[in-house]
Amino acid sequence: MTPLTFPAPVENARTEALRAEVRGFLAEALASRAPLERAESWNGFDRGFSRAMGQRGWLGMTWPRRYGGQERTAFERYVVIEETLAAGAPVAAHWIADRQSGPTLLRYGTEAQKQAILPRIAAGECTFCIGMSEPDAGSDLAAVRTRADRQGDGSWRVNGTKLWTTYAHEADYMILFCRTSGTPADRHEGTSQLLVDMKHTPGLTVFPVHDLMGQHHFNEVHFEDARLPADALLGTEGSGWTQVMGELAYERSGPERFLSSIQLLIELIGALQGSENEAARSAIGRLFSHLVTLRHMSRGVASLLEKGENPSVHAAIVKDLGATFEQDLPDIARSLVDARPDLASTNDFCAVLAYTIMASPAFSLRGGTREILRGIIARQLGLR
Repeated sequence: MTPLTFPAPVENARTEALRAEVRGFLAEALASRAPLERAESWNGFDRGFSRAMGQRGWLGMTWPRRYGGQERTAFERYVVIEETLAAGAPVAAHWIADRQSGPTLLRYGTEAQKQAILPRIAAGECTFCIGMSEPDAGSDLAAVRTRADRQGDGSWRVNGTKLWTTYAHEADYMILFCRTSGTPADRHEGTSQLLVDMKHTPGLTVFPVHDLMGQHHFNEVHFEDARLPADALLGTEGSGWTQVMGELAYERSGPERFLSSIQLLIELIGALQGSENEAARSAIGRLFSHLVTLRHMSRGVASLLEKGENPSVHAAIVKDLGATFEQDLPDIARSLVDARPDLASTNDFCAVLAYTIMASPAFSLRGGTREILRGIIARQLGLR
């Protein structure tokens, strides 16, 4: 069995000053944001807020300055993410671009692609969506069917469908994972990534998919003889699988995997304030212990990133345990407080509880299902 460790990052005066600065900004910027709105942090789409983050140098923080970055550490970036999520900030307009699309471009993009897009992401001016999931593939990403064929002039003709594409209707770009040779039977072989302009690509249509609450975050993106320019290729043709695995490591690596339901824990503690119920106190203690442990592990992922190591397995563990924590939380809250979940309620606990109950089924799906992640973990530990 291969042992895994989660090294602790080194706190210093610089990171603590940054944390205080971010908290001060958020206290003012989010002063009028209601608890229910804070619970929607991941899905809160606000380009103005994202631009404000960019103006303060809090997007693309680790990137080279020539691409709009600040050349700060991975842990400094972690501090900013942790504070914004804990405060329930509306991060959706910059989230995907800053977390994974930008780093993927930085690693695999051409100089022209980097110069054209990365500074806009760092400024909070450019939104990305993820072109991975498909209707017939489920969590089996290697079963991708969307296909891009080279044309005589070097351009690409794309046909296929992507599903559950968050904010595709708002995004400026997508990184498309597709097949450029062979068939789905070839699995990892013959796949590539292409950069898609979501605003100016003929043959591309976005259809809304509404969730349980009737909200429009998800989409189906249909490519019908869509034409992409020759320079749309990201990285190396045929190396899509390796590239997309690196992108997924970025997607699974942050504190969002256990902080996206933090508002419910805040409201639960408030609802129990003054209670002498020993069972309630014990349950809150266990939840807090789990949260502290997840935070330690997640900070360890940031430390590994800082060292230039690949934290994909560590990130998968945090993502799996974080999803379990977040999906257990609504049931624990309901067992401790006798209140009816209701999105329209003026009681903050009831409204946030209702939102989290309806959002939580997706927690074990986004970023890879529990079964897929546990397979990755088992292989690393030598168990399969």
